[in-house]
Amino acid sequence: MYLKNYLKLCKIFLFFVITSFNIFANNSISQEEDVINAGKKLFEGNCAVCHAVHEQVIGPALSGVYKRRPIDWIYAFVKNSQKVIHSGDAYAVKLYEKYGRTQMTSFEDFSNENIDSLISYIKYSTDNPPVVEAADNNAGNVVSSGGNQDMLYNSYMTIMLVAFSIILLIIICILFLIIKFISNFINKNQDISNEDKEFVNQKVDFKKAVNSYAFKKSLLFLTIAIVVKSVIDGLFSIGIQQGYAPRQPIAFSHQLHAGQYQIECQYCHTGVMKSKNANIPSANICMNCHSAIKKDSTEIKKIYFAIENNIPIEWVRVHNLPKLAYFNHAQHVKVGGLECQNCHGAIEEMEVIYQHAPLTMGWCIACHRNQEVNANGNEYYDQLMQVHSSKNNNQLKVRDIGGLECGKCHY
Repeated sequence: MYLKNYLKLCKIFLFFVITSFNIFANNSISQEEDVINAGKKLFEGNCAVCHAVHEQVIGPALSGVYKRRPIDWIYAFVKNSQKVIHSGDAYAVKLYEKYGRTQMTSFEDFSNENIDSLISYIKYSTDNPPVVEAADNNAGNVVSSGGNQDMLYNSYMTIMLVAFSIILLIIICILFLIIKFISNFINKNQDISNEDKEFVNQKVDFKKAVNSYAFKKSLLFLTIAIVVKSVIDGLFSIGIQQGYAPRQPIAFSHQLHAGQYQIECQYCHTGVMKSKNANIPSANICMNCHSAIKKDSTEIKKIYFAIENNIPIEWVRVHNLPKLAYFNHAQHVKVGGLECQNCHGAIEEMEVIYQHAPLTMGWCIACHRNQEVNANGNEYYDQLMQVHSSKNNNQLKVRDIGGLECGKCHY
């Protein structure tokens, strides 16, 4: 009889182990996803204006930042970088000087958990860089997975789950061997009753389990939940074209022109300092250089053909804002003093241009909440500075000058 009880215990333990693994795996993945997604929201809402993970924007690229300094140092620097710099920290001072003495916004309202979620997102993005397919020689068609990439779990969690799965498999194998040994022993033992032998030899009726009401109800619920989540995710992605990189009629390399030869963006996009639009360069601007440089290139010949036949080059627009939103380049670049990389990413590193930022309303508002305003020499702004100095640590933000009013962008 004690063997029968022992067999029951083994089966119960086996069921417990398998159930525990499923719960652990699902909870671990779910919790890790939640932390990474929370970090992504914080990053896009507060950090993306000045930082990217894999490329330098205004500040340094953050890939692997968690390996550069201790976590306590990162906590302090994110919450108040100027305090760390003024303390004489050699690494902070060097960083401050290297990036043009640009003051990083203080995030004193961030908790350590908030910063941990940011680091989790950065670690995930570091381990899973965006995949950019090389364009052919005639046109650029880039596919970036960095925009709406689904977050499952990072490589650390993968290793943990694989290790746990191996241990679980070993335990299951041992339990099955024990059950088989006990079953054989009971079947061969003449002193054990037929009732006990029938219990040992009974098989699980999987067909009955699958046809049960509870199973069908659970399957229906799971199906509906997946469909609803997919629909909601699809609705939230409407109008977002982050990563969009259309094929252009001429293979123009920003990496070559803006990166290698360091041609200023304003040289080609002449309207950016004085107009609402940055404007697409005319073929005449191209000919300022290419009337003498690479005249025999296949791509340059396309420009000659367009000029000689008075045909416009049909460039495909990459960044599209809905007509209900107003955006003025001159206001941001000339008045606000923002760099092109704030919105467009590291243009100088792009072989083919693609949409770097989501350009959503939330993304713009996050920038307006945190972007500082240069109030030097402006009497009106000086007065506002005195009003808002107590809550913003003597820093005037765009939000303080009406940057969050609906009429600024929608009218």
